Amino acid sequence: MSISISPNVSEAARRDILELESKISVFRNGEVPEEAFRKFRLARGVYGQRQPGVQMIRIKLPYGRITADQLVRIADCSDKYATGNLHATTRQDIQLHFVKLADSPELWAELEDANITLREACGNTVRNVTASARAGVDPEEPFDVTPHTHAIFDYFLRNPICQDMGRKFKIAVSSSERDSAYAFMHDVGLIPQVRIAEDGTQINGFKVLIGGGLGAQPILAQVAKEFLEEQLVIPFIEAVIRVFDRYGERVRRHKARMKFLLADIGLEEFLKRVDEEQKALKNKEYVINPLSFLANDRKPSESKLTKEDLIAASPVLNSQYTHWLKTNVFEQKQKGWYAVQLRVLLGDMHSSIARKLADIVREYAADDIRVTINQGYILRFVKVEDLPALYEKLNELGLAEPGFDTTADITTCPGTDTCNLAISSSYGITRVLETMMKDEFPDIIYNNDIKIKISGCMNGCGQHSAANIGFHGSSIKNGKFVLPALQVLLGGGFNGTGEGMMGDKVVKLPTKRGPDALRKLLQDYETNAYEGEYYNDYFNRQGNKYFYAMLKPLADMSTVVSSDYVDWDHEEPFQTEVGVGECASVLIDLVGTTIIEANDKLNWANENLEKTIWADAIYHAYNVFVTGAKALLVSKGVATNTQYGIVKDFDEHFGADFNDLSETGSFKELVFSINKNEPTEEFARGFVAKAARFIAKVNQIRQQQLEGEDVPELALLEFGKDS
Repeated sequence: MSISISPNVSEAARRDILELESKISVFRNGEVPEEAFRKFRLARGVYGQRQPGVQMIRIKLPYGRITADQLVRIADCSDKYATGNLHATTRQDIQLHFVKLADSPELWAELEDANITLREACGNTVRNVTASARAGVDPEEPFDVTPHTHAIFDYFLRNPICQDMGRKFKIAVSSSERDSAYAFMHDVGLIPQVRIAEDGTQINGFKVLIGGGLGAQPILAQVAKEFLEEQLVIPFIEAVIRVFDRYGERVRRHKARMKFLLADIGLEEFLKRVDEEQKALKNKEYVINPLSFLANDRKPSESKLTKEDLIAASPVLNSQYTHWLKTNVFEQKQKGWYAVQLRVLLGDMHSSIARKLADIVREYAADDIRVTINQGYILRFVKVEDLPALYEKLNELGLAEPGFDTTADITTCPGTDTCNLAISSSYGITRVLETMMKDEFPDIIYNNDIKIKISGCMNGCGQHSAANIGFHGSSIKNGKFVLPALQVLLGGGFNGTGEGMMGDKVVKLPTKRGPDALRKLLQDYETNAYEGEYYNDYFNRQGNKYFYAMLKPLADMSTVVSSDYVDWDHEEPFQTEVGVGECASVLIDLVGTTIIEANDKLNWANENLEKTIWADAIYHAYNVFVTGAKALLVSKGVATNTQYGIVKDFDEHFGADFNDLSETGSFKELVFSINKNEPTEEFARGFVAKAARFIAKVNQIRQQQLEGEDVPELALLEFGKDS
């Protein structure tokens, strides 16, 4: 059944949707292995779940921005195709769960009608570009980074340089030196800076961090540029991605993120290779244009009333309403206007609540909602006079809980509720910990220093390594039995000087003892920290051993009881049921499959020639050389890994057969001429023509190989899991 696609959908998105529909059909007919199809669908935001036969759909919302109408459209799609739940993520996406694979193209088409994409929300691509949710209204920002973030998202969407990297690539843009977007833990992190020129004009730019990342081996990003003018930022990121694409690991998945490449070759060498890419860049400068849909240029409000006046006028000074005003509402940089922050338990919102929230936004705020990295929402440009009525309406929806982004507001991933990789329940322990803190530490809604983050496994979707107090799901063996467990990490996030840090592992304990552990940690801090001492500074002063000794009794297996063998939100005894996630292996004709990929890339190169997009045509042609070379190397049993290694080994094993393509006879020099030439029409047409001759000869050699064999060579093909 053909799907209906609105005329509002762009030609590029229409093609994506129809291609997904076609690939699903081919997959269901058994014409393509499941694992090969998996790689394709991941880059279209379609992600496997713990439950067989259904998918998670990740909706890519650049910097978390969404309008009221878009929120309603997502709610409608969740009702129609999923469960009615909207899950906000730490990357400012919204996820829908339990979607049938066959429904994903139609769902995507309905989202694209509202200008919402799934493209590259998963897979080894540039993921959603995140930014401070306060950007544009942040009183501390030197300038609004929203246009820059949008430009980065738009530039790399469907960009050929980042469609088939060794691993995913994450970018974050903070609104101020406070680094509320956690730039320190990203592949590329940007922190806005301002310089003043000799003539007194303001020059906008960014401090650039590279090579950060979470996962099983969290690493802090390094400073690449103390100040880079704004028009040079996107070209710099493009050059970084080109280096990662060419030299990054592609076999050992646990070493395939860019942070490991940077650690292997060092910052100086990495930046040298970045500089070598400058000539090949599509744009040497990229001017950031203003966004017409932003409402940030509103005049200051003429109201004389303030938030403090509302607090003083409240008949009950310590009511939920006054707590809400103090913790969830702040005055914007546009004087007299207020932003309202919504705390959302687990990041989950039902579609019926989402529709009512959209109505509230239309009545009281600007049509510019931002999903936050702590899984909440921010409304902006609210009049102070409307705050009491807005509170009442939000409270009716359960969206006026005080303590937004405080210790009381825990960030978490879905864990074993839906994720294949999770080991123990994230949702269950989060509910219990939030309830415990509300009952026993009511004033903790005013603590903005300690952040608590929880992941269902070590991969870190809940960002536990970047939390002052972090937990990740695990398990503990006790004789013949296994208990659900929590690994406790301390000292991540920010210290007293605003420096980003990664948490240290302290102890692993049964998950049912998580509340006792958190209680001990909070009580100890209240009792022994100096006045005004930040939690991370306190942790470093006391040392890891101090906290290990404090929590070790909770890890004593001789004191376990029957309930310790049952995970939160469960009644049955715990079992470790970790799936293969989005990673698997299959025996296929890897050579033939790889040659097909190379021919597809040649078609894309020719399409870009027709569109006169020379730089993209060149990069597609470059990938033809690399992919075709990989195919022939595999046919001879030569191990392949990085793109650079593939080209080098091909020169050694097959170079003599292809020396007619290059004036020097060197295949390596031919392929890597990509960064020795400007992306002109002349070079593009010549490079693509040589790629066409190359792949034709590869096809010819492979045919000769097959004529001398009974069956195609089978190889073990692995596809990277998504996390």
